[in-house]
Amino acid sequence: MSPNELEFHSRTAKKCFNKTWDYLDKERRDANDEQEMLHLAHTSRYHWGLVDSPIDEHWRHLAVGDWQISRVYATLNQPQLALHFAKSALEIMRKNNLSDILHTGYEGMALAYAIAKDIQSSRDYINKAREQLNKATGLDAEDKKIYSDQIRETEESIGK
Repeated sequence: MSPNELEFHSRTAKKCFNKTWDYLDKERRDANDEQEMLHLAHTSRYHWGLVDSPIDEHWRHLAVGDWQISRVYATLNQPQLALHFAKSALEIMRKNNLSDILHTGYEGMALAYAIAKDIQSSRDYINKAREQLNKATGLDAEDKKIYSDQIRETEESIGK
């Protein structure tokens, strides 16, 4: 693949990832918004799969892409698909020793289990997410707050 093509895929993946978050953060989504959000999340993940980056960065992008897709399916109340992609994200993180984002994988599992109404599994993964975030090194205060807030939000969704 040419450098221009690689840049296109990287730019598209980032743009779609960020636009997905715009929809996830939107307070009121209609059916068209939900469909667009889902397409964007899958598109981002697809394009990250085409980017030839250093191997650890490559796996990180794939794991975070699957985690975001899981979050979209959780938002759409699709527990089986949320769990499928959360498991995929966590597996990629574990296999590739991505311990600095493992808390995100655990949080994704907790959210998927919460949507599936498996409260005990959700709580177990919330605890793992918190433990892993406390172990994480190299995170600045802003990132730590973002991750902590995601874990808290997921915990609040348990039992709803």
